[in-house]
Amino acid sequence: MTPGLPRGQVAPRNDGVNKDASLNDLQPVRGTRDLIGDDFRRHAHVIDTARRVAATYGFDEWATPIFEDTRVFSRTLGDTSDVVTKEMYSFEDRGGDSITLRPEGTAGVCRALVTGGLTQSLPQKVFYAGPMFRYERPQKGRYRQFHQIGCELIGPSEPLADAEVIACGWDILVALGISGDTVLELNTLGDAESKLAYRAGLIAYFTEHKAQLSEESLSRLERNPMRILDSKDAGDKAIVAHAPVIKPFLTEHAASFYAKLQEHLARMGVPYRENPRIVRGLDYYSHTAFEFVTDALGAQGTVMGGGRYDGLVEEMGGPPTPAVGWAAGIERLSMLLAIFPETESPVTVIPTGADAEPVAIDAVQLLRRAGIRAEIGYRGNLKRRMERANKQNARAAIIIGSDEAARGVAQVKNLATGEQHEVALSDLATHLA
Repeated sequence: MTPGLPRGQVAPRNDGVNKDASLNDLQPVRGTRDLIGDDFRRHAHVIDTARRVAATYGFDEWATPIFEDTRVFSRTLGDTSDVVTKEMYSFEDRGGDSITLRPEGTAGVCRALVTGGLTQSLPQKVFYAGPMFRYERPQKGRYRQFHQIGCELIGPSEPLADAEVIACGWDILVALGISGDTVLELNTLGDAESKLAYRAGLIAYFTEHKAQLSEESLSRLERNPMRILDSKDAGDKAIVAHAPVIKPFLTEHAASFYAKLQEHLARMGVPYRENPRIVRGLDYYSHTAFEFVTDALGAQGTVMGGGRYDGLVEEMGGPPTPAVGWAAGIERLSMLLAIFPETESPVTVIPTGADAEPVAIDAVQLLRRAGIRAEIGYRGNLKRRMERANKQNARAAIIIGSDEAARGVAQVKNLATGEQHEVALSDLATHLA
């Protein structure tokens, strides 16, 4: 058996030819896509804008590996979560270790914090951007390889930290020009005592409706009843609609924390509405839970979501460490963009004659070093090279023939107006700027 192949699978002949399928039939794997042209420009604009805004809040960018020890996610996302039980891309590598492609970014950041010895250097304000992987049904704005931006503020336990993180997310949406299409929904999960009381209230309520619950919700009833509030089952949703909310169960401390957060958000000019149905089922989540939602993308309405997770760093093997953060789907944010930067139109340098080519090479490099996007016409007669320049949406053609090369000048033609001027090669960058 060939090492690395599943049992019963035979390695193909290494003759350079695939006998079973033509390479012409190859397509992106289901749930993935290529980012090309405007798709990539939208994608990059989201990241660049988020990176710039996050930096004004003092966030530094981290990059963690796209795969981790499986325990990083199974331990932190919960053994009963859909991500762990149904969606993770996990495999055994050649060394026999269980590896998982990251399904989200927060766990990796917390692992890096602990293994990097940074729990003694708090606070840490982390921004990240990159691909994530989940095996789920592809749909509008949702892929099996998808991309996220995220911010994590690790160390402070005050509600002001929560407000700062939320305000940073809001300012990113404002900078992208999509804040008008989104609404911040806010809730509190309370502290440990509040959650314990709320858990008992939920168990009592759902037990009364046990006969109507789905099989999945029945399995969660005793272990994690808050997860029932997230159920997608239509019958469960009808029962959840009348389930108790957490506010009556809040301790004085938890209620004060939530009130202070709302006060800070108002001071920062961040609009919101309360939604008592936003929950996070895992024990290490506490206090703040929030989502930025939109109705412009159909059923997939959440574009950014997060909350406080004071127990996650400890779950990762570190000391008890407060933390709050959010993640946002780049694909969904990209779909909301009405305006994004277009590619700068190039100028095309066209040499005509072998003796003009060295001069043209010098000219195109001079322009590039001046920050001007410039290309060189490689082959064909002048007419064909001009046609190619027009197809590239060039703004100008710089024509250098033998005579121009000898005199140190170029003919610069504005392709929008048709006007043409003779310009000294040394003045090209200034003229085109």
